[in-house]
Amino acid sequence: MAELGLADTNGILALPWIRPERTSAGLGWSRVYVSKQRERPYRAEFGSAPSHQLILHLAGPVTVRRGVGTPAEHSRRVPAGGLFLQPSHADLSVELGGVLDTVHVYVADEAIQEAAGGPVRLAEELGSTDPLLEQLVLSLDGVVRDWEPSARTYADQLGELVAAQLARRHRAGRTPTRPLASGLSDRQFARVRELMADRLSEPVPLADLAALAGLSVSQFSRQFKTRTGLPPHRYLLRLRVEQASLLLRTGAEPIAEIALRCGFSHQEHLTRVLRAQLGTTPAALRRAG
Repeated sequence: MAELGLADTNGILALPWIRPERTSAGLGWSRVYVSKQRERPYRAEFGSAPSHQLILHLAGPVTVRRGVGTPAEHSRRVPAGGLFLQPSHADLSVELGGVLDTVHVYVADEAIQEAAGGPVRLAEELGSTDPLLEQLVLSLDGVVRDWEPSARTYADQLGELVAAQLARRHRAGRTPTRPLASGLSDRQFARVRELMADRLSEPVPLADLAALAGLSVSQFSRQFKTRTGLPPHRYLLRLRVEQASLLLRTGAEPIAEIALRCGFSHQEHLTRVLRAQLGTTPAALRRAG
């Protein structure tokens, strides 16, 4: 699938004075686009976009107006941690009243509809709070800041969680509640696990795993966790740790080669993960073998 990018947004980030500190451009993310920047005061109108726009305020309070110059004009002093939500396919008139550090997350409408399990519209929001959504946005920005190709599955998972939370907690009107997900079948799980094991050294997009199971990405994520108790990126990391530990104990390959073979970006990455997961280091595992 094509990467979601600046052309899929409503244009705020294309304002000439906005120079993003970092973005997800070039990382191959097809359903989420992330950008972190400082914004200056402005007043502007923007056309609709195919993606949903979620803005997390990193500082504040700052005054924001939406629907400027219309009977529906609304103003609010938004504190740090406040959210601005603009649904897809809707024009936007907005005024920012001060300098502001923000993280923008743009989510493909397809991801929202899949997460909802049926047609859903998101609400227009100004200054709302959602601690879970805030942490997910910060985590996505952290993945961009410290990008490693092995984090691809984790990034996909975070994007799906953002879509699910938006569909569940930030919808406009009411839609039927979807049934609880069942777990993957034995056959689906075996095929997915085999692909994970075969591609330990590569980034593994969630879309590839979902396609193998014959499910949408959001359905796959829910059913995989129901089956294993872990989201896909955590399960994949566990497989990588298990394989690296086995090779360290039984093989003679250099540690740096084992790290790459098992999907870690470099030896230091493997060392960090083993310390966090097992409380040990590659060298200690090799000596213990």
